[in-house]
Amino acid sequence: MRQCHGLHILAQMIFAAALAGAFALALVPLNAQPGAADRSASARPEQPYHVIDHWKIGGEGGWDYMHDDPAAHRLYIAHGPRVEVIDTETAEPVGAVTGLHGTHGIAFDTLGKYGYISDGGGNAVVVFDRKSLATVAIIPAGTNPDGIVFEPSTQTVWAFNGRSHNVTVIDAASQKVIDTIALPGKPEFPAVDGQGHVFDNIEDKSEIVRLDARSKDITGEWPAGCDSPSGLAIDVAGHRLFPVCDGEKMAVIDSDNGALLGAASIGDGPDAARWSAKYKLVFASSGDGVLSVVDAGTKGYPTIEKLPTQRGARTMAYDPKMDRIYTVTADFGPRPEPTPEKPHPRPSIVPGTFTIIVIGR
Repeated sequence: MRQCHGLHILAQMIFAAALAGAFALALVPLNAQPGAADRSASARPEQPYHVIDHWKIGGEGGWDYMHDDPAAHRLYIAHGPRVEVIDTETAEPVGAVTGLHGTHGIAFDTLGKYGYISDGGGNAVVVFDRKSLATVAIIPAGTNPDGIVFEPSTQTVWAFNGRSHNVTVIDAASQKVIDTIALPGKPEFPAVDGQGHVFDNIEDKSEIVRLDARSKDITGEWPAGCDSPSGLAIDVAGHRLFPVCDGEKMAVIDSDNGALLGAASIGDGPDAARWSAKYKLVFASSGDGVLSVVDAGTKGYPTIEKLPTQRGARTMAYDPKMDRIYTVTADFGPRPEPTPEKPHPRPSIVPGTFTIIVIGR
């Protein structure tokens, strides 16, 4: 009798659980997207980011932008008169593009064949073979080309010239300059949406410009939503731009109409921003030694982490396949005395201390 009674109770429990599950299922709207209810479980980080390694590269001089090539497991870093190339699987140097004057940015074509370096000190764009790292062309640009980007729909290279306040447009097939477009001020970092739109921060005007890659016209000129924008990330699917600025602020801009959608708190002295489409996160690296992580999939754009890195680690690259961030810095010596020519001199860099900081989870 006890066994039958237990089976009866067990049957009642199973029926009640099934009924509760059916009732809960009935509460789900018919038009609900699969997985929408548990986005936080599948799309957000399971744990905070942290520093997982330091790769000492050495050498001398300052640095600027970084660019990663996840398919080839390579990381490219503008480092003074050269671009360092690092194997991200072994943490060992592959080689370098040398013979340059003062490097700023790196861009890649979509065929995996060529890379493009904005050589600010040489007022040129240097084209190199991505397999051999040999220079194959030197293309004159404006004064001090800085940010650079490859626009895939037109197969063109856009080099934004910091001192001449214009952009040099290069045809990738012929490796020739096909246009020079005047800008309303000093350009900083660019971004593209793959649909023929090129965006760029105008630092001294605190603006963002949108250019049509086909007509070569400026089709938008909008407030950046913060002061002196430098780095810029783009959410192509969500039509959002994320400029990072002075005042420890990141703005969120509608890339269709320039509307200000929100803002987030980041570190001081940022120079780079990157977007994770998988996790709906924006990263900002800043010179005060902080990597800020902003949740762009949540209303209000909360900053969910401010990870200490190292002073000077203001630029970065992001590998979306590995969900890994790379930033670089070095040890600093004393700051030189101000002069009329350099009223705000940068501190000296200790030779041999140039290091990549690897961040992951």
